[in-house]
Amino acid sequence: MLAGASEAAAAGGSGFPTFPVAPGYNVNVRRGPGTSYAVLRVLPLGASVGVRCQTEGTTVTGPYGTTSIWDNIGNGEFISDAYVKTGSDGYITSRCG
Repeated sequence: MLAGASEAAAAGGSGFPTFPVAPGYNVNVRRGPGTSYAVLRVLPLGASVGVRCQTEGTTVTGPYGTTSIWDNIGNGEFISDAYVKTGSDGYITSRCG
């Protein structure tokens, strides 16, 4: 298992490592890995997400640093890794595609 994934057991039986979203932030879920993609929904405060895979996209600065890594959290749903507490500045799971 990749670094960071072991501490985030697959909650809720999703089979994907689950991580908390930065406290105090409502994070946009987008149709693709970038800020130019449409917002599908907004995660509520205190949300956790299952990360299916990760991919390169728009560079974003958030509470966990500046990164171009985007986390796929559902079918066609992406959030910037800058808002997810994975415990790593790099990839923590397989790359999408």
